[in-house]
Order: sequence, then C-alpha cells, then structure tokens
Amino acid sequence: MNKKRKILVTGSKGQLGSELGVLSEKYTQFEWVFTDREELDLCNLVALETKLDTISPQFIINCAAHTAVDRAESELELSDVLNHQAVAMFAKWSQINDCKLIHVSTDYVFDGTAATALTETAPTNPINVYGTTKLAGEKACLQENPNSIIIRTSWVYSSFGNNFVKTMSRLMQERDSLNVVNDQIGSPTYAADLAQAIMTILVNAHWQAGIYNFSNEGEISWYEFALAIQEIGGFDCVISGIPASNYPTPAKRPQFSLLDKGKIKKVYGVEVPDYLSSLRKCMELLLITN
Repeated sequence: MNKKRKILVTGSKGQLGSELGVLSEKYTQFEWVFTDREELDLCNLVALETKLDTISPQFIINCAAHTAVDRAESELELSDVLNHQAVAMFAKWSQINDCKLIHVSTDYVFDGTAATALTETAPTNPINVYGTTKLAGEKACLQENPNSIIIRTSWVYSSFGNNFVKTMSRLMQERDSLNVVNDQIGSPTYAADLAQAIMTILVNAHWQAGIYNFSNEGEISWYEFALAIQEIGGFDCVISGIPASNYPTPAKRPQFSLLDKGKIKKVYGVEVPDYLSSLRKCMELLLITN
C-alpha cells in the first residue's frame, strides 16, 4: 500500500487555512497536518526547523503571516520574523528535503500607482511595513528554494475569521449609514476559491515554480464591494463613498492593486470565478450560520 503524501498547512485557523481544512475532506489521497501558532511557533526558528524534521511533509502550504496591517507599523520585528525569516526557513528546509512549497503573499508588495492590472513581473515597491516584510519573504523564498511557488492575492474574505464582508454585514444591520473608501481599486478574493486554486496546482503533475497572482474577477473599489454586500444581504443602510484621505490609518494602502490572473490560468488551468458569484456563496454560508 502506498504511503499517503503529507501536506503541512500553517496558519490553519486563519481564513485560508480554514478553507483548506474544509477542502481536505475532498482530497483524501493526502495526509493533512494542520498547524497554528500553538503547534508551530514561527517565532522560534530553531524549534521550527526541528518541528519540520519531525512532521516531514512532502508539501508545505504556508498561510501563516502577520496580517494585522496597521499593527505591523509598530511591530516591525514580529512582522519580519513571521513574514520573512520564517518563510526563509520553510524554503530552506523544503529545498534540502525535496518538499514542494506554496507560499501565500499579497498585493501589498505594490505601491498602488499602476493603472492597469498588475502582472507577476510588475515592479514591486511596498508602502508599508506589512508589504515590505512580505516582499522580503518572497525574495528569501525564491533565493533559498527557487523551486517554490508564491501566490499573491488580495482583499481576502471567508465565512471564517474576521474580514470586510463579515464586518460590513454586521455594521449594515447595526447602523443607519456607513462611509466606505471609494478610491482604492482591486478585486476581492474568496478564500475558498484560493484554496481550490492551490489544490489545483498541488495535484497537477507539472510543477512550474515562480510567482502567480490569484484573486476573483472584477475591478472594484471597497465602496462598490460594500454595495454588493448590501444588495446580496438585503440590508437597509445608506452607504456613502469617501476618499481614503478621509479615513487615515497607521499603514498606507495601495490605491490600485488589481491583479492579472492570466499566468495561473494558462499554466495550471485554474478557474477564476467572478467576485459576485463567490460573494453570494460566502454570504449564503454566513446567513445559514447566523
């Protein structure tokens, strides 16, 4: 009997890690190991290497990150360990142990000054600590293990965890009116779709290393995203669009970070759903659970 190949998922309690947990029930040909900070402390790099030796996976899907974008501005050291140094360790271990690594990155590696959808070769120039440490992680990943795959994604939401969709759904039921930023442009990513894209890559017989983009189809602002949430949820709330300058945050956000998905479609045949159809699926789940 063939021994099942083992997949290690880090950050398993986050949005993407949770969606991979759901999807694991469909991919029973693998042995799944789900870890969060309790089981795998990414801040302790020596212990991390020992733990990887013990688990001995054939695949690593690294969903773990310091994603609190505003807090990262004052937590540079923690951000660098989680988003950069730990990634370098995963890559180094994977290279030595013939393990396939898929590392999840972000649209925040860009400065937001583009006007057309960003390809994987577009120049990077992060404008906050989160983006800077994530870019450092990407570079370390490819340097330590050139056979890695990096997936950049944006505006992630899910029925799990905290995110824009759940926050807006709640606020629209609590308040008569809301102001939402209307001059930051991109596309949302339903974490369940990203999880499926990752598995499509992982089961493919052909492994082509490098950077790939994934988000849902559509080019919208946060304000337009909020309007879609309102319509699907049937919420009675007045929503107004405001410029980002009216809503200052500790960390700057890219004004334009729409990702071009041509490469992942071409190389791996990944299907990229429209953002509205995916939003409906997620909100149906939220309405059921609530």
